[in-house]
Amino acid sequence: MGLPIGHCLEYAPCGYHNSSDRMVILRCLGAGQFFLERVVFPFELLSFECPMDSEIEIWSHSLGGPEMVDSFPSRELAIHEGDSWEVAD
Repeated sequence: MGLPIGHCLEYAPCGYHNSSDRMVILRCLGAGQFFLERVVFPFELLSFECPMDSEIEIWSHSLGGPEMVDSFPSRELAIHEGDSWEVAD
């Protein structure tokens, strides 16, 4: 069943840095049928907003087809005021 009319989801700002040398696909699945899918190029930083407690999946493509390489809660990517966006080498 969907969310009640007038229900507002609380969104959180998030950031994902693709530190691999391969293109990946970030999928975000959240409450209220929220779905976000973005291609993230090597070394690219993706900023996005999603409902709190969403699930993030990172997909790559191999010879056998698409494969999920990682999965974690969106709170691990949450951006907090004062966070630094410097990428370590």
